[in-house]
Amino acid sequence: MTRKFFGTDGIRGRTNSDKMTASTAMRIGQAAGAHFRRGTHRNRVVIGKDTRLSGYMVESALVAGFTSVGVDVIMTGPLPTPAIAMLTHEMRADLGVMISASHNPYEDNGIKLFGPDGFKLSDEDEMAIEALLDEKPQLAEPQDIGRARRIEDARGRYIHAVKQSVGADVRFDTLKVVVDCANGAAYQVTPSAIWELGAEVVTLGVTPNGTNINDGVGSTSLDALKAKVIETGADIGIALDGDADRLILIDEKGQTVDGDQIMALIATRMSEKGQLRGGGVVATVMSNLGLERYLEGIGLTLERTRVGDRHVLERMKQGGFNIGGEQSGHMILLDHATTGDGTVAALRVLSSLVRSGRPASELLRLFDPVPQLLKNVRFDGGNPLAAEGVKQAIVAGEAELAGKGRLLIRASGTEPLIRVMAEGDDAALVERVVDSICDSVRAAV
Repeated sequence: MTRKFFGTDGIRGRTNSDKMTASTAMRIGQAAGAHFRRGTHRNRVVIGKDTRLSGYMVESALVAGFTSVGVDVIMTGPLPTPAIAMLTHEMRADLGVMISASHNPYEDNGIKLFGPDGFKLSDEDEMAIEALLDEKPQLAEPQDIGRARRIEDARGRYIHAVKQSVGADVRFDTLKVVVDCANGAAYQVTPSAIWELGAEVVTLGVTPNGTNINDGVGSTSLDALKAKVIETGADIGIALDGDADRLILIDEKGQTVDGDQIMALIATRMSEKGQLRGGGVVATVMSNLGLERYLEGIGLTLERTRVGDRHVLERMKQGGFNIGGEQSGHMILLDHATTGDGTVAALRVLSSLVRSGRPASELLRLFDPVPQLLKNVRFDGGNPLAAEGVKQAIVAGEAELAGKGRLLIRASGTEPLIRVMAEGDDAALVERVVDSICDSVRAAV
């Protein structure tokens, strides 16, 4: 069966067009509700969202869909994606839903689904829901229609949970931290959690208005955070994305620290304490070769998966790993969360800062990255990678990098982009190969 709705991270699209309409959201609620109806108890779903204007519309449509097939709904309002995963399991819900398009602009929105265990759905569950979308919904009898209610303490529950990820003896009193919440889902909870642990907190991206999510702030727009860290003399800057499941850091010198360095630090500390499981870290094909070399140097492994935190998580569960993530900032720490959690990862880094007494620029530079270049080419339709000129350019690039580096070309699973990445010890060669392939893709589109 061909996927029409689900991509690499749930369902995502431009609001009021393509897949992200109110009618589609209602159908998804009906199909997911029908698929997860089980047992003799009142079935329930937890629904959270980020701060996009369209979140109200999608939320209302999902509520209509779920209640129409007899599923009760619990609404939390704006909360990070990992908070919804946590609450789904904690509240014994049958399903969790996060309404968010993550790092995308406000015009887009998406729907992420979690099973009763708090983990993202398997391929089998997603395909089963897709199949139900083509069938007539089995509507509940009038007396069995679901009820909907909002809970007011969801933020407090999440703040309490994430604070448990650091030792009870740890305080952040010595730290000044700039927290950029991307005008997204974490705009209240993450600054509060860090402040409650004692840090002086300076905030950015905490005034959402429905249309400014990820707009010049957050993990994909770091200039404002870099400037604020330098201006305030902060020890570190924390950048989340729209739904706060990823983390990028800025050190006290204004330099970017990506997910590879964060994984290296957390894995090193946990290995030293005997807390690391699986013998290493799970990351994607995008992670830098420098990370792989560093981990090998301290006796750990790096296992690579396809791009997407769900693929990382699947391998972690299979191999018994408790640390995984992506260079883009998804950090999965299975001892504390069932999905990527930028706030938990940030607290672990802050804890290491306090315990080490070292500046972030030293603590978070565990390896020298191999020159790596990623460029994106936008396209409007079709399959540019099938063009003969593109195929020839890729073959030529692979031949140039043979034995000297890696080449990765893929279509984005969330946006109409072709991503071209190469890495190797020769920066000039890497740039030449990437530019050549990007030029061939542009010519094809």
